[in-house]
Amino acid sequence: MADLEGLVKKLYEKNFSKEEIISRLVDEIKIYKDLSDKEASELADVVFSDTWTTINQKTTREMTDILDYSKCEATMHDLGVGCRGEGDFFVHRLLAKISDVGIRTILGPRSQDDAGAVKGKHDVIVVSVDGTHSRLTEFPFIAGFHVTRATMRDVYIKGSKPVALLTDLHLADDGDIGKLFDFMAGIRTVSKLTDVPLVAGSTLRIGGDMVIGTRFVSCVGAVGVVKEPQLIAARTRVKPGDDIIMTEGAGGGTIATTAIYGGLPEVVMETLNIQFIKACETLMGRHLFKKIHAATDWTNGGLRGDCNEICKTAEVGMRIHEEKVETLVNPLVLKMLRDLNIDYLGVSIDSLLIFNSPEYSEEILSALRNAKIKCNIIGTVVETPKRAELISDGKTKSLQPLYRESAYTKVKKFVGEESPQNKEVLMNKTAQAAQEAIKKSERIIKVVRARET
Repeated sequence: MADLEGLVKKLYEKNFSKEEIISRLVDEIKIYKDLSDKEASELADVVFSDTWTTINQKTTREMTDILDYSKCEATMHDLGVGCRGEGDFFVHRLLAKISDVGIRTILGPRSQDDAGAVKGKHDVIVVSVDGTHSRLTEFPFIAGFHVTRATMRDVYIKGSKPVALLTDLHLADDGDIGKLFDFMAGIRTVSKLTDVPLVAGSTLRIGGDMVIGTRFVSCVGAVGVVKEPQLIAARTRVKPGDDIIMTEGAGGGTIATTAIYGGLPEVVMETLNIQFIKACETLMGRHLFKKIHAATDWTNGGLRGDCNEICKTAEVGMRIHEEKVETLVNPLVLKMLRDLNIDYLGVSIDSLLIFNSPEYSEEILSALRNAKIKCNIIGTVVETPKRAELISDGKTKSLQPLYRESAYTKVKKFVGEESPQNKEVLMNKTAQAAQEAIKKSERIIKVVRARET
């Protein structure tokens, strides 16, 4: 995929001449478009003209404030955004800070939980959204299946029953529309298996005419309801002394990606199930969520990331027994990860993690096992130290997240899991840019309110 507008701006910054930029645009255009040299040159010329207008825009100070943004001098790559590690969690906390406008919620972005929740007139409304795995753009059915299951999981684990799905599809200009249909078929499959309807959606091109290629990006959201706020299984309710129960996991989009790009596509079949949803339905059917303090799914940055984020949110510590964890990772998935030298504790396995008082553990375990769901107690929540620890072969070691999740493709291994040497500088500048975004929002709010009076 080629971002033609971005290419013009980047080459301009590097002092390329107009003729050189046009020539480069023509080369990019002819990769994807079946155009004559004349037609490609004409398209390149208007792309340049449109972009040049924005670069040299003469505006008022007020409009410049609206159209410009504060630069972090840190890229998505620099901070590993989307890679579910230290940098990603840092950026998400800043996004949550920006989104906080003081409106009362039961679960808001600052909770850093799996879903959000607000009080309705009669029920609590729970909302979640998940983006499609970026490496599954060429495998849209798998992408649609797993992102739908993922967003439903996030609603379920709050103790809420999903009632509706929605989606947003973006396909680049040269993408075959069959990708849209195959992705929708993936959503449809989960929808039909779980009896939750897709009720709304939007379909657009990525970047309109300015982005060419075949890339596909999308998301699926889910809406659920629960009767009472106290039934919300929020992370903040985790308490010292809680047992940690885990169900068997076979992974989702991440494991499917690992299998496809690792040359083991047959492992993808292990991920095509609704065991997680079945487990949550079992807990709901037996009214067990009222006996659960919190629940989450093993996704963001693997067990390393999830446990440590919960420790920060609930101000607790955890002690996890690795030998018990291993028995609950799908054997074929675990073998693949080990054969490919991937740390399974740092990738998404999609297991259900339940935090509850020990007095209810046997009842919860029995209900899940009767539903033919493999599960066990893997650890306990402690008062101190306020971090996650792993007990393996009789030794205790820190279960800390890396800067990025475990590298599960060759490209990710090439990029590495280490933080940049100037990490602190990048984070400080990023935090400053986030604060500037809040200030800008407040300025524009004043302007809009003044115009409305």
